Amino acid sequence: MAQTQKTKFDLDERTFKFAKEVVNFVKGLPHNISNIEIVKQLVRSSGSVGANYIEASESLSRKDFLMRIKICRKEAKESVYWLRLLTCLAEQETEREALIIEGIELTKIFGSIVEKSK
Repeated sequence: MAQTQKTKFDLDERTFKFAKEVVNFVKGLPHNISNIEIVKQLVRSSGSVGANYIEASESLSRKDFLMRIKICRKEAKESVYWLRLLTCLAEQETEREALIIEGIELTKIFGSIVEKSK
C-alpha cells in the first residue's frame, strides 16, 4: 500500500475512533445542566473532525481541500475545549485526559497538513 493511501486510511480510522470514543465517554458522565449542553457541542465537534476529513479526501480543488482540513483542525481544537469544560467523575478523568491528548494530536496533524500544503 502506498504511503499516502496508508496515511489517508489511518486518519480516516483515527478520526472515526476519536468520535466514537467521545460518544462512549459521554454516556457515563454525570447528568447536570452544564454537561447536557457541553455534551451536545462535544459530540458535534468530535464527529465533525472525521466528517470534514472525508470531505477533504473527496475535495474538488486544492483550495477546497485546505478549507476542509482547516475545519478539521478547528473542530479538533473545539473538541478539546469542550472536553476541558466537562464535569466528570474522578474515575473518568484518565479517559478524559486521553481524549484531550488525542484531540491535541489531531489538531497538530491537521495543522501540519495545512502548513505543508501551502
